[in-house]
Amino acid sequence: MERLVSTGRFGARAVYKLYAATVAAGICLVLYYRAARVPTGDKASGGRAPAWLWLGMLAAELWFGLCWVVAQSVRWRPVRRRVFSDRLAARQHGNNNLPCVDIFVCTADPRSEPPSLVVSTVLSAMAYNYPADKLSVYVSDDGCSALTFYALWEASRFAKLWLPFCRRHGIEPRSPAAYFLESETTEVDQPGDVHCSVQEWSLVKESYREMTQRIASVALQGTVPEEIRAMHKGFYEWGSGVASQNHPPIVQVLIDGKSPNVVDNEGSLLPTLVYMAREKRPQYHHNFKAGAMNALIRVSSAISNSPIILNVDCDVYSNNSNSIRDAMCFFLDEEMGHKVGFVQYPQNYTNLTKNDIYGNSLNVINEVELCGMDGVGGPAYIGTGCFHRRETICGISFTENYKEDWERGITAKPLERMDEIEEQAKSLATCAYEHNNTEWGREAGVKYGCPVEDVITGLAIQCRGWASVYYNPSRKAFLGLAPTTLAQTLLQHRRFAEGNFSILLSRYCPFLFGHGKVRLCLQMGYCIYGLWAPSSIPTLYYVVVPPLAFLNGIPLFPEITSPWIIPFMYVSAATYAYSLYEAVSSGDTLRGWWNGQRMWIIKRTTSYLLATIDTISRMLGLSTMAFAITPKVSDEGQSRRYEQELMEFGPSASLELVIVAATALLSLACLAGGMGRAVASGCGVSCLNKFFLQIVLCGALVATNVPVYEAMFVRKDRGRMALRVTVAAIGLVLPACLIRANIF
Repeated sequence: MERLVSTGRFGARAVYKLYAATVAAGICLVLYYRAARVPTGDKASGGRAPAWLWLGMLAAELWFGLCWVVAQSVRWRPVRRRVFSDRLAARQHGNNNLPCVDIFVCTADPRSEPPSLVVSTVLSAMAYNYPADKLSVYVSDDGCSALTFYALWEASRFAKLWLPFCRRHGIEPRSPAAYFLESETTEVDQPGDVHCSVQEWSLVKESYREMTQRIASVALQGTVPEEIRAMHKGFYEWGSGVASQNHPPIVQVLIDGKSPNVVDNEGSLLPTLVYMAREKRPQYHHNFKAGAMNALIRVSSAISNSPIILNVDCDVYSNNSNSIRDAMCFFLDEEMGHKVGFVQYPQNYTNLTKNDIYGNSLNVINEVELCGMDGVGGPAYIGTGCFHRRETICGISFTENYKEDWERGITAKPLERMDEIEEQAKSLATCAYEHNNTEWGREAGVKYGCPVEDVITGLAIQCRGWASVYYNPSRKAFLGLAPTTLAQTLLQHRRFAEGNFSILLSRYCPFLFGHGKVRLCLQMGYCIYGLWAPSSIPTLYYVVVPPLAFLNGIPLFPEITSPWIIPFMYVSAATYAYSLYEAVSSGDTLRGWWNGQRMWIIKRTTSYLLATIDTISRMLGLSTMAFAITPKVSDEGQSRRYEQELMEFGPSASLELVIVAATALLSLACLAGGMGRAVASGCGVSCLNKFFLQIVLCGALVATNVPVYEAMFVRKDRGRMALRVTVAAIGLVLPACLIRANIF
């Protein structure tokens, strides 16, 4: 019998291994040079660096070497997967024996995540090319907003028109917002699909426009009008005692997909649609998104109880209507299906600029690193676009004789006793439920206690013996929204870095928690992201110290005439050249790669540095864990500048922006001051010989910071650097340049 999936390896691995071997040799030579030439004494003398300065360079280079070695774990044997969904249809007798699927959509704040955004994601999830009676969509609203519930009620009505339209014409993508936007921006003779008449297309578009206008109007009013509240009993859940952080559980079935009387405009069944706002009380910690996911798992078990769960973020719409069928090929494959715990799709974005001004594309992670993790044991769970077996995420361990109940949910009856079902589901979403069942968030469900709960949850599943699979189809399965300002980007990466660093320092450290359970290369693969935050310290050292040393006439690298300069130059050139190759081959432009290098420095010296401080202070009990939501909205000016690829600094004066401005000014001042000193002393050739690599480093830092200088001194738009940030940066840099004698 032909298999449903196939696996292939990347080509040219021999060339890559040769490259890796030579870079490893170069790193060893660099470290030997540092260790063998440590100066004596604490002060600079005879043009030599003080010992502490030299040892700092050794420590930084040792750290960078360690990070490079760890990163090779996912580049050694990457794999690509392929599915044959046509064979799946034949084997399952059409749609009769396909498993049921529960789809979880999580939202938390109607201001940062507008209801219209949630609606488009939900409609795309309801419109999958999959039997409607086997789909159930659950929306967790951690903001407990009547506006979000109203938007879903509107979506449940529009779905009766949208779903048959998608099915009849094979629409892609099935998010109405994305579909109509593509139709308007693509040059075609007529809108929509070639088999769709202009009249039909216009009717559906107008219906969608009217729905979004009604949602926007209600959102602007801030309350649902009484005449609308009377149209569904669920609106009366929002009484006088309901607040976003203090309210009883709310569970409302908006569409009962099991009922033969609930159909679309063509008489076909609709997927089940459920709204949930779990109970929140001030005296109970709600555990952020992990708590919402666990409440969804329990609530869905009382309504549909499907064996497969897909979870997506509220801003991540379905871009490929066959994604569920593709994922099923892995779960139902004869050879590997029985041991697959989850299938992870990549996280892609739809709103990136051509050259990805903020380096948010994740292309190298998606096209290289996750493929590499798949080759050594399975990708990490990244929190969205992931298909889980219900029982694996609930804590069951893998055994060879394990048998999945694929019939789970298929024989479910219509929700005839709707009120009883909803009340039962509410009891599973109370604060007291987890208080009395302490295994949730520990042994069962999504893990608690970490900002990136998804990563440790996936690792725990793998440590229980389950395999994970990474699937990256040519047509992207899910598309989300990337941050569109520098502040949003730094906020998002601060959360990522803090969460992954917390894992590294916790009992879930891959080397401890995964020892003897998963392969060493996979343990190292998980640690790549855990090292993001602590890498901020050696990076900041390298950004600050060599330029200041150049300004003071202290060489930190071999002279250009010394043979020892070769390993330094080779390691730098080879790693940057390979980084460029990875980026371009993964879909980035040359300028996009350069923007990524700039953001690599900015993130490491700001958000990663603050993430390190936050993590350590939290572990010492000086602060508590927080979860900041990345806003999904920008004003008109910010959006315009983003499309023009102008970095957005804005009027704020955050610590991150002060660091960005200060390090940029320091590089410029040290390059200008060092070169000026050399010219004034008449030893230009000697200076070039002694300080060649420091000049190159300073020059590269200045080149990457050109947009920062423009924002401080040239630009006049509202996205420029605030004057008080520039003044604060000058106040930091000027003393550092003037008191050098006391430091060195």
